[in-house]
Amino acid sequence: MLEKITSIDTKVFLVGAGPGDPELLTVKAHALLRSADLILHDDLVAPPILSLAGPQAMVVNVGKRCGVKKTTQPEINHMMIAAARHGMRVVRLKSGDPGIFGRLAEELDALEAAGIPFEVVPGITAAVAAAASLHVSLTDRRKSSRIVIVSGHRAQENTHAARSDWKSLAREDTTLVIYMPGHHLSGFAQELLDAGLPPATPAVLVSRASTPQQRQCCTTLAGLHTVPRTDAPAILLIGSSLDRAAQRINATPHLLTPDEHLTSPLQAIGAASLAHSTADAHERRILP
Repeated sequence: MLEKITSIDTKVFLVGAGPGDPELLTVKAHALLRSADLILHDDLVAPPILSLAGPQAMVVNVGKRCGVKKTTQPEINHMMIAAARHGMRVVRLKSGDPGIFGRLAEELDALEAAGIPFEVVPGITAAVAAAASLHVSLTDRRKSSRIVIVSGHRAQENTHAARSDWKSLAREDTTLVIYMPGHHLSGFAQELLDAGLPPATPAVLVSRASTPQQRQCCTTLAGLHTVPRTDAPAILLIGSSLDRAAQRINATPHLLTPDEHLTSPLQAIGAASLAHSTADAHERRILP
């Protein structure tokens, strides 16, 4: 058995790995991966991100896919606590942001109860990455003033949880973000239609956001039942702020006309600057 080591520097870092693109990893997360002794990662953390671990790091997959657990939550808690108590620098690496459906609260409770110092390092969550890839904003002050984040998957231990109250969640001024929507999208669509959302409300299903394998399907609430099955992880975005997503995805490159070719961007900036200078000079001449 390893001898317990007491260190004031002992700490567990609960780190967001982002949506999958290594370039979207935060600088702090990158530095922690390089210096960690033990990395406990979710199954969805992309291999290019795991490759950033330092040569001294022990990298352990503690994730689950489709409800099949490789390591139970109590076992993960025990591994974090035991390693920290033996002086190891521990990184608990979670896909996306650790505070969005990442069981962060359970692990913080366990660390706090054990008296282990910890730090949470946020990451870019899938909803933000998906919206960015679609060239849309999740909010729009003209039509979408709030975001509602919902999980389409319930923990097996929580079988008696109340169903989502779609009537209170579904409003026309809302962008609805559904993580882990599964393959039964027609069920979500029907509940939202019953809650009063218009059938023409835009809906986009994005699979593997920010990675080279990303796929997206743009439709409407009424057309969700026609969307083909996609690879996990996937996220479903619904709301009027997405109304131009399909248009932008399918847009053809803009070809410059002969007149547009005559004026380079720098020439245009120079012309605008000259116009402002001329206007300012004219104003100065007419001042009393």
